[in-house]
Amino acid sequence: MSDAVSLTFPDGSVRGYAAGTTGRDVAESISKSLAKKAIAIALDGELRDLSDPVVTGKLEIVTREDARALELIRHDTAHVMAEAVQELWPGTQVTIGPVIENGFYYDFAKNEPFTPDDLPKIEKRMKEIIQRNKPFTKEVWSRDKARQVFADKGEAYKVELVDAIPENQDLKIYYQGDWFDLCRGPHMASTGQIGNAFKLMRVAGAYWRGDSNNPMLTRIYGTAWRTQEELDQYLHILAEVEKRDHRRLGREMDLFHFQEEGPGVVFWHGKGWRIFQTLVAYMRRRLAGTYQEVNAPQVLDKSLWETSGHWGWYRDNMFKVTVAGDETEDERVFALKPMNCPGHIQIFKHGLKSYRELPIRLAEFGNVHRYEPSGALHGLMRVRGFTQDDAHVFCTDEQMAAECLRINDLILSVYQDFGFQEVVVKLSTRPEKRVGDDALWDRAESVMMDVLKTIEAQSEGRIKTGILPGEGAFYGPKFEYTLKDAIGREWQCGTTQVDFNLPERFGAFYIDSNSEKTQPVMIHRAICGSMERFLGILIENFAGHMPLWISPLQVVVATITSEADDYGREVAELLRDAGLQVETDFRNEKINYKVREHSVTKVPVIIVCGMREAEERTVNIRRLGSQAQTPMTLDEAITSLVSEATPPDVKRKAEQRKKAAA
Repeated sequence: MSDAVSLTFPDGSVRGYAAGTTGRDVAESISKSLAKKAIAIALDGELRDLSDPVVTGKLEIVTREDARALELIRHDTAHVMAEAVQELWPGTQVTIGPVIENGFYYDFAKNEPFTPDDLPKIEKRMKEIIQRNKPFTKEVWSRDKARQVFADKGEAYKVELVDAIPENQDLKIYYQGDWFDLCRGPHMASTGQIGNAFKLMRVAGAYWRGDSNNPMLTRIYGTAWRTQEELDQYLHILAEVEKRDHRRLGREMDLFHFQEEGPGVVFWHGKGWRIFQTLVAYMRRRLAGTYQEVNAPQVLDKSLWETSGHWGWYRDNMFKVTVAGDETEDERVFALKPMNCPGHIQIFKHGLKSYRELPIRLAEFGNVHRYEPSGALHGLMRVRGFTQDDAHVFCTDEQMAAECLRINDLILSVYQDFGFQEVVVKLSTRPEKRVGDDALWDRAESVMMDVLKTIEAQSEGRIKTGILPGEGAFYGPKFEYTLKDAIGREWQCGTTQVDFNLPERFGAFYIDSNSEKTQPVMIHRAICGSMERFLGILIENFAGHMPLWISPLQVVVATITSEADDYGREVAELLRDAGLQVETDFRNEKINYKVREHSVTKVPVIIVCGMREAEERTVNIRRLGSQAQTPMTLDEAITSLVSEATPPDVKRKAEQRKKAAA
C-alpha cells in the first residue's frame, strides 16, 4: 500500500505512513521505548488519543514529561474518581468533571452529600482502579443510543447533557474497563499511566449548571501531578498560602477588619492604619522633587465621566450618587470617582501651559470606588474602596521614551526596597477594539518597544521582559509589572500606560515652540496600584514578619520581674525618643508567656529586662521566630534598632550625602 499520510516531526524530518496508521503505531515505528512512554499525540498542536488514526500534519508524541501531560493526567484522574464513587455508592449519578487550574472536580447527585471523611475511602479505591491498569477505549454512539443507555442507568443528568450537545457533533463514550462516561476526550492509553500523585482536597455544594433554581449537587475537588515531588511541592505551597493568608494575619496582628455594613471597604485599626501610613509616607518621599502631589474631588458630575468615556465603558462598575430628599436645587447625577485621571486632566487644563513647563507630573493617593460583585471580594486583595497611588505625566512626544524609562527606574527601585527581586515587565500591544488612528499606535508601540529593550539591557538579564499581543488598553499600549513573592506567586502591580484618548476628549493642550496648540502625551502610572492590595501582598510575602521599618509595632519591652519595671520604662522611653514604635509589657506573667503572646501578634523585636540588665544597663533582644537571646548594652541596642528601622530610601539618601561630603 502506498503512503497516504505525510507526518512532519519536531526535528523537521518527514515520514510517510499508510492510511489508518494510529498514533501508537507511529510511536512504535520510531522506537519501542518511546511507545512505552507515549500517553497521547499532538497533531498540528491538538491533543489526541494514541489510538486515533493520524492524518497529514505536524506530529508530536506526548509523554508524561511534556507539560501538556498534566491536563491529561487530571482529566483521567477525574474519570477514575467518578468510577470509584459509583463503585462505593451505587446509584450515585455523575454529572460533569472538568479539569481546572491545578486539578479537577466532579459533581455528583447523591441522596446524602459527601463529607470530608469520605475522601480517604475514595482515594483508596481510586488507587485500586489505577492499579488495574485498564485501557481507555473510545466509542462513538448515536444520540438515541446514548439517551437510552444513560436513561436505563438512571443517569438523568447525563441524558440532559446528551440533549444539549449540538446535533452535528459526535457523541464520544470513553471506557476504562467496564465503566464508561460521556466525554470529549482525549485520554491517556490506560488508567495505570495516571500514577498516584493525586489528592482529593475538599467537598462543596454546587447547583446543577450553576443555577440556584436547580438541584444542589456535591462537588469533590482534587489535584493531580506528574510526580510525587510535584504534588508535595503543591501541597507545601497551599500550606504556606494558608499560613500567610493576610485576612487571618490581619486579625492576629489587629490590623483591620471587614463587616457586612460596609461590604468591600476596610475598617482600619490603629496598627493597620499606622502601617498603611508608613507605606504612603515612603511613596511620598520617593516622589518628592519630581511629582506634584494633588487631590481631585471625590464626587463629580456624571457629565465629566461621559466626556472621559467612563460612563459608557465603565458605568456598571461605578457608584452613582444623588441627593437624598425631595427639596434639591437641581436633579444632577454625580458619581464617586473610580479613578483619578479625569480629575488630573482638569488640573492640567487650569491655566495655559507652555512646552517649557513639560513634563508635568501629577500624583495623587486618591481614594476611589469601584463596584465588585460580592462573590469576588477577597480581603485587601479585592475591595470596593481603595487608595490608588496614581500619577499622570503630561509630556511632549519627544519626552515619552525618557519618561517611560524614568517611571521604570522608580518602579523597580520601589520593588527592590520591599525585597522583590524577581520582576517581569511585559508590553501589552493594541487590542482589536481601540481608539486613535494606527499612526499614533505605531509611534507609541515603537517607542515602548525600544524602552523595553533598554530595560532588559540595563538590568543585565535580572529583569525578564515579554510581549502581550492585543492586551493593551483601548486608549494605548502599556507596560505591566509583575513581581514574584517569597513562595513563587506572581502579582501584577505596576503599570505604565500611554493614552491618546483622554487628552483629545477633554481638549487638553500646551503651547509648543511655534506658539501652536499641541495635544500632550498623557502617561498613566501606578506602582503599588491599590495601596490596600499591595499591603496585603506584603503581609503574605513576609508571612506577617514585617521588616522593622514597615512594622506598625517595632519593639515590646517586657520585664522578668516587677523590680525591673522602672528600668523597662526608661528603655522604652529612650527607644521612643529615638523614633521607634514601642509598647511595654509589665504584667505579672512569666516571661515565656509574654514572648509567646507577642510572637503570635508578629512583634519583630522583644526586649527582655530583668534586675541584672537593670544593674548592668544592658538588654536581651529576642527576634520573632527565634529562640535565641542576644545580649547588648542599652546604647548598642538603640543604635542597632534605629539603623534597622530606618527606611531604605532614607538610608540611601544619607549615604549619598555622606559620599558627597567626603
